[in-house]
Amino acid sequence: MTKLLHIIASPRGELSQSNAVALSYIEQRKANLSSLEIQTLDLWQEYLPEFDGDKVAAKMTLFGPGEMNDNQRTLWEEVTGYTRAFMDADEYVFAIPMWNGGIPYKLKQYIDIITQSGLLFDFSPETGYSGNLTGKKASIFYTAGVFAPGIDTKFGHDFHSTYMEWWLNMIGVTDISNVRFQPSNVTPDPVADLEKYKAQSKELAS
Repeated sequence: MTKLLHIIASPRGELSQSNAVALSYIEQRKANLSSLEIQTLDLWQEYLPEFDGDKVAAKMTLFGPGEMNDNQRTLWEEVTGYTRAFMDADEYVFAIPMWNGGIPYKLKQYIDIITQSGLLFDFSPETGYSGNLTGKKASIFYTAGVFAPGIDTKFGHDFHSTYMEWWLNMIGVTDISNVRFQPSNVTPDPVADLEKYKAQSKELAS
């Protein structure tokens, strides 16, 4: 059974354009593969723990002197539970609007929680980072109200897709596809454009 993890980084619910495009992909994937198991992770509805000083202290016992106490071990198990749930999926679908040139802070918080050495990646001073996830794929559905690839920089920069592709490659996910509904607002017909990109997502799934 193939497990698909659908990660929603927009807080706009049914009004989210990035998620509307992502859902078109998921619907087509399900139509093509009836055994597909879909788990939805809405980052604005999910409890995400703060990666605070106590959790950092627990993490640092893995890389230096000292051992976790009972409280630190409990906190660390909470963190790695999120990581292992992410690792359990075979395929990732991200719906990501652009916020101030980058990704929404809830998605960054989630990434900072799950990206742990010895789980998603390893590191060597000689060879650098090496990802531990193999045989997985990611499909990313980007939206931006004003930014578009190749546009003059006074309309924005892309720390959106560049960050996501770097991070996914760092953890070992190299099979990456994307659909960009960019720009989504400053176009003659945003409604027709949304339908066009939903259709493009269905094609990608097929």
